[in-house]
Amino acid sequence: MKDETKCLHSGYHPKNSEPRVMPIVQSTTYVYDSTAEVASVFDEPTKSLIYSRFANPTVMAVEQKIAELEGGVGAMCTSSGQAANLLAILNICKAGDSFISATEIYGGTVNLFWFTLKKLGIECIAVSTDADEETIEKAFKPNTKAVFGETLANPALTVFDIEKFAKIAHKHNVPLIMDNTFATPVLCKPFEFGCDIVTHSTTKYMDGHAVQGGGVIVDSGNFDWTKGNFPELTEPDESYHGIVYTEVYGKAAYIIKARMQLMRDFGCYPAAHSAFLLNLGLETLAVRMKQYCENALTVAKYLEANDKVESVAYPGLESDKYHELAKKYLKGCSGVISFVIKGGRETAMKFMDSLELASNEVHVADIRTCVLHPASETHRQLTDEQLAAAGINGGMVRLSVGLENIDDILADLDKGFAAVD
Repeated sequence: MKDETKCLHSGYHPKNSEPRVMPIVQSTTYVYDSTAEVASVFDEPTKSLIYSRFANPTVMAVEQKIAELEGGVGAMCTSSGQAANLLAILNICKAGDSFISATEIYGGTVNLFWFTLKKLGIECIAVSTDADEETIEKAFKPNTKAVFGETLANPALTVFDIEKFAKIAHKHNVPLIMDNTFATPVLCKPFEFGCDIVTHSTTKYMDGHAVQGGGVIVDSGNFDWTKGNFPELTEPDESYHGIVYTEVYGKAAYIIKARMQLMRDFGCYPAAHSAFLLNLGLETLAVRMKQYCENALTVAKYLEANDKVESVAYPGLESDKYHELAKKYLKGCSGVISFVIKGGRETAMKFMDSLELASNEVHVADIRTCVLHPASETHRQLTDEQLAAAGINGGMVRLSVGLENIDDILADLDKGFAAVD
């Protein structure tokens, strides 16, 4: 099936006389006829459902849909995108390990990787998305377990060179993990270019309506964990009957370990009702992404021609530094644009406060146009040096172009620019 069809039909397949719309299974637990049956599920959790801290039929249907859209062997939903990135790293890293991350990533992920994980004894090594192969090679240490990047960086809008980083990661026998939130599998399928694990904040485009918070981890099934230094997957898990995940679960070892071990212990699983709402968004994802891209390209060209704008970051523009990489990896550049308004921080804030249609909110990738000032909002915990490394200028505005009529969006931007004369 093509993506448009998968968005509607993957994950849930009603049988004769069953509901056409995916039902909400609003239950935390499941009943068995005997103690022996319950015991057998604890021995082999993939055999059946037992408790909704690790799995729920409604959530599982959404997981299957996302896995099929990305082309993976399995997926696990989480309560947020942050939780997805946390578990994706913790699934293979422990105290004393390190991993490499591009510097051009979401500010919340910067805090998680460079501060919180550091307290847990896990080092995050920073490398620019634009770094050459020699520089990336030098960043590796004997204890490095993964490489991480964002397909389209939030909010810098840099495009990650997937094949370059995958080649280097695999040379060192470690996986490439990528946050594909802004692109979604409709615009980019990282597995096709060598990526091994994909994460998403499903709160963004997948949901699209700002009604649920969530995340997901998708396993490609392509990485051979037995060739690297991953004892968590290749040696007995003392916390689960001595099971060896690579021996029992093969290609799905990574994602099943994440569920059986980390989700069991952290319990950051989404509610069934949240998954139901997410599924409604997924059903129109392919249609919406096309319109986001069309509207955003028009707005990006408008901004590029505006003499009050210092610079525009949108890879869909031919003038953009990442345009060629975008053509290679993306079928569109999403609805998010970053631009720097002349006059710096105060001018940017005045511009935003003068908009009427666009919502000033800490959100992105919604059906409605919204704006955000990264330096004073999402990335305010970063130092000036970290802001610069993340590609964030004080005058930067992150504009998430929605699905309103393009003429109305442009008229609203006119009002904002008129206010900063």
